[in-house]
Amino acid sequence: MLLMNNGNEIARYKISIGGNPQGHKQQEGDQRTPEGKYVLDYKKSDSAFYKAIHISYPNKQDKANAKKLGVSPGGFIMIHGQNNKLGWLSSITQLFDWTDGCIAVNNAEMDEIWKAVDAGTPIIINP
Repeated sequence: MLLMNNGNEIARYKISIGGNPQGHKQQEGDQRTPEGKYVLDYKKSDSAFYKAIHISYPNKQDKANAKKLGVSPGGFIMIHGQNNKLGWLSSITQLFDWTDGCIAVNNAEMDEIWKAVDAGTPIIINP
């Protein structure tokens, strides 16, 4: 993941994403990470994971697509650190795509991102 400011890369992170990483998130439970343009719309310090920043999935298009498929689009997609009880395992967990669709980094990296990103920041998630 690249953290950009005014078109300049300020940091680069190794991430873990959904356990079924091929393709755009279609529905709740598909373990895919959404792709496209979203907004980091709020921060959550009391998450089950070490700090979390919410991604504005699902957007109108995601909701319309899920409705067409007759499924729930899901939600609560975040950039977050490690599970609060397992942060010490990040050197292992970050080797795998293990989330339910979120973007995970280690806790020290999450501290950097937390300080650098404000609510309302755009995010582009590319395959």
